[in-house]
Amino acid sequence: MSLRKELIEVCHKAYQNKFVSAYDGNLSARIDSSKILITPSAKCKGSLKEDDLIVIDYDGNLIEGNAKVSTEAKIHLFAYKSRPEVQSVVHCHPVYASAFSITNNILDQPIFPEVILSLGRINICPYATPSTPEVPNSMKSFIAHSWVLLLQNHGAISFGKSIEEAYFKMEKLEHFAKIMSVANQLGKINKLNEVQLKKLYEISDQVYGIKLSNKEKF
Repeated sequence: MSLRKELIEVCHKAYQNKFVSAYDGNLSARIDSSKILITPSAKCKGSLKEDDLIVIDYDGNLIEGNAKVSTEAKIHLFAYKSRPEVQSVVHCHPVYASAFSITNNILDQPIFPEVILSLGRINICPYATPSTPEVPNSMKSFIAHSWVLLLQNHGAISFGKSIEEAYFKMEKLEHFAKIMSVANQLGKINKLNEVQLKKLYEISDQVYGIKLSNKEKF
């Protein structure tokens, strides 16, 4: 499958699953060391076609396409420049995850083993004015070790070693946020304790092939 087709399919999934509405969000994929494929500004992700995607360089300049470069391309550029292993970036406004970005409820909790291993810590970046350099600056403390981030009063970002991985991390983030929204209403939440976490970390590499850095561990 071509990179364009894969990115379009994920754009449609993000819209169908209500991770974005109207013209919200932006998704991208690394083409090579000089070019990035990204969604254009002011286009609905649910109706995008392959020819609608644009190509930009690592300074945010338009190389291919007839549409406007999103002002939030800065988020994507910062991620690619900071993390050579990141091949795709997904920025959306999923309802439940975004709700955690505007309340005092904390999503970064050791609850589900699969979330801990696949997403790591779910850090929240301080509020930054959208479309400005403030946004990537707010990500600086977390970019080196995070696979998902919440942007305070804004939305969420996920990173992946492929387009599919970046999308599924966003999907899992939203699913976890939805579960936690319900759990917070039901009562006391059971968190994994230090002994349980230690056992999980001990088998993470051997059983799941996942190596966690100290900053990814609770």
